[in-house]
Amino acid sequence: MHLAKEALPVKIDVPGATARQVTDFGDATPYGPLAGEFFSLGTGTDIAPLLQGLAGDACHAPHWGYLISGELQVSYTSGDRETCSGGDLFYWPPGHSVRVEHDAEVILFSPQAEHGEVLDHMIGKMSG
Repeated sequence: MHLAKEALPVKIDVPGATARQVTDFGDATPYGPLAGEFFSLGTGTDIAPLLQGLAGDACHAPHWGYLISGELQVSYTSGDRETCSGGDLFYWPPGHSVRVEHDAEVILFSPQAEHGEVLDHMIGKMSG
């Protein structure tokens, strides 16, 4: 699920301040501490090969985040795909992979244990 800023309902709109809020934007209840993450990703980056060997050959951590700039193609083990563009707020449930269509700056909030396992797996794949 991803939403452009303009798609978020306005909750407060007064001179000098606008607050937008979308409810039911994922649930972090079963997870422990969250990690705040900032990724700079170049065009053509595809994490799918680095996820091979994980369940479903996909990232098993959910992510909540904001795409500052660029464009990402997100694919899910369900077969669904979506494109996230700069300015989008998003939630990616477990079972996804990402390919960078245009240089991207991404902020993620992820369960640190689950995503730490995925990142460690990816680092292992890169180091041979």
